[in-house]
Amino acid sequence: MLELEMIKPDAGQSAREYAYQLLRDHIIRLKLKPGQPLSENELAAKLQISRTPVREALIRLSQEQLLEVLPQRGTYVSLIDLEQVEEARFVREQLEPAVVRLACGRFTADQRIQLESNLILFEKYVEEKDYSKLFDLDIRFHEILFTGSGKERTWAIVHSLNAHLSRIRMLSLASEYNWTTIIAQHREVVEAIKTKDADRGERVMREHVSLIVLDQEALIRAHPDYFKNSPQGGDT
Repeated sequence: MLELEMIKPDAGQSAREYAYQLLRDHIIRLKLKPGQPLSENELAAKLQISRTPVREALIRLSQEQLLEVLPQRGTYVSLIDLEQVEEARFVREQLEPAVVRLACGRFTADQRIQLESNLILFEKYVEEKDYSKLFDLDIRFHEILFTGSGKERTWAIVHSLNAHLSRIRMLSLASEYNWTTIIAQHREVVEAIKTKDADRGERVMREHVSLIVLDQEALIRAHPDYFKNSPQGGDT
């Protein structure tokens, strides 16, 4: 039976956008598992909306390769694609150090305060071991860096490429994830921005991005049916 954690739509949000955002969030957070079948009729009933906005949301998610539509078989949550994981990692490895260098030269005091506020919350949730909130805060930290550097559209591209990478990172939350190292690197990035030390900021961010993908082989062994192009996984 399909289980969805319902949330209230944002003010003025269309049924199509509501369905898309809710389903995308469930896929990224692995609340909808890789390979899980989805029924348009069942989703419409669960969300209490008509089938048309559900169908439009499913089309959009399939275009983002988060869903796979198989003729005569149905619609399934896509398996985690390791090639897309690597491509997202590559893009972030190239862009994020450059964005930190920009931030060191142009961040305002208000933008630095946003990063520092993020760090305060990060420390709180590390102590509480609330990994879901830490995941959200980590994404927000990087978003602030891009938007504060005047690269909003670049962030939108990075964010859209991140879907399969985000799923493997969510999967890794159940294993040992070195949040202590991550927050230490976030602090150092903020300090580099405050002191306008672009070389330091770029170096730390390169080290930080290298931690994005943990031990993929261990995750594949633990969840072989979740992965598309792995020796132990397969296609839906």
